[in-house]
Amino acid sequence: MCKVLAGHAMREEVLINVSSREVRVALVENGVLQEVLVERASRRGLVGNIYKGRVSRVLPGMQAAFIELGLQRTAFLHVSDVVRNTHQEEQYHDLKTNIDNLLEEGDEVVVQVLKDPLGTKGARLTTRITMPSRYLVMMPYGRGVGVSSRIGGDQERERLRQTIEDLTVSKQNGAGYIVRTAAEGVTTEALTGDLLFLQKLWEAIVGTIEDAKAGELIYENLSLPVRLLRDLLGSDIERIRIDSESTFDRVNNFAESFMPHISSVIELYTSDCPIFDLYGIEDEIERTLDKKVLLKSGGYLIIEQTEAMTTVDVNTGSFVGHRNLEETSFRTNLEAAVAISRQLRLRNLGGIIIIDFIDMLKQAHLTQVFQKLLGEFSVDHAKTQIMDISPLGLVEMTRKRTRESLEHVLCEACPSCAGSGFVKSPETVCYEIFREILRQHAQFDFQELLIVARSEIIEMLLDEESTSVAELEELTSITIRLQSESFHSPDQFDVVLM
Repeated sequence: MCKVLAGHAMREEVLINVSSREVRVALVENGVLQEVLVERASRRGLVGNIYKGRVSRVLPGMQAAFIELGLQRTAFLHVSDVVRNTHQEEQYHDLKTNIDNLLEEGDEVVVQVLKDPLGTKGARLTTRITMPSRYLVMMPYGRGVGVSSRIGGDQERERLRQTIEDLTVSKQNGAGYIVRTAAEGVTTEALTGDLLFLQKLWEAIVGTIEDAKAGELIYENLSLPVRLLRDLLGSDIERIRIDSESTFDRVNNFAESFMPHISSVIELYTSDCPIFDLYGIEDEIERTLDKKVLLKSGGYLIIEQTEAMTTVDVNTGSFVGHRNLEETSFRTNLEAAVAISRQLRLRNLGGIIIIDFIDMLKQAHLTQVFQKLLGEFSVDHAKTQIMDISPLGLVEMTRKRTRESLEHVLCEACPSCAGSGFVKSPETVCYEIFREILRQHAQFDFQELLIVARSEIIEMLLDEESTSVAELEELTSITIRLQSESFHSPDQFDVVLM
């Protein structure tokens, strides 16, 4: 494996691996992988895309509509995300207008994707179009100016608000704007450039909307590397390394136009060593597909992802501590709090998450573990809400989910177990075969039959269950033949009448 030469301590580094059909991005902090993003040409994310859709069905009971976008599944639009223009927006909220008063089947509507399709659910949509740039978010159908709550200092917040208000008045721009966190301390010239860029972009989109047919894509969001540069990266970036010259040029051009302060850290990676072999990232990705996560102390986590929620179980494992059970549980839980935050980011797990910490009796220990958990999630890019530890030692939390988990991107359901994680044991399958033989014997007249199954099933019938097979032949007066078939799944079998 390739090694990184020892040097000064890194704060944050980004590695971008590009191939013809896939782009992978790794966020590394102090040499430790924290986040992986994957975008494939066949399954490129839809968030931010704008479509002209057609209403396929209105559901008054759910206060929602299904919109046909030309995708595999119809998308979902809730009444709270429907607004036709700025004058109607407040009216909708005040009067709680029903969805069937806003949309009818067959209507054409311009929508933007809020959430990618997840599992069996279609994409989540909104008609409140937003157009983000480096420092601003434009709301073409909105009004007013908002400032990110993460920008500290009333004076700076007021400066930014007043600057955007003056610019929108001078340019007769009727849209609404949100000032992003990255705008803190930037000049009026930079904000003006951003605003002009968004205005020109929206004018081009409006022209496309007029000519587009229902189900057509109007605007496609930026590619993953450029989007990452725009949305996620802060001032702690030490280095951005890209192993594709064309992608490097595209990212570098974007940085020079919108983020000149960061263009100096963007590098073209030309080494023969694969870029993801740095820091052992390939091995780390493999480990994220395992539900068991080992802790340095000897404890471990079990992470189970289901359609409804994700559960995290903390166990002491081989860690026995040095003093007593309470201290052992406390130390394991503290270590687990750090690991859980990293694993949820790394696996991109969202929605409802239940963490089952090891039981602790002392209130001081409960408080310290909870505060540690809050501190670890404070640097998460995704919005989280964490409830206090319950009397049962459980923590309920939510993590905003806008794209599929890493497991869903990289894996598919097992063809043998259909995603359940289990298959029937050979013993169970043997008994099912015996019942099927008796069922067929009661219905049909035949003298011989053939059992076709996996080799482990056939071996059990010839060995441990040979007596049962002989008794069945005597009971039914039927000759039973056995045949191994390697293409059968572990619990699949055929009983063929001869």
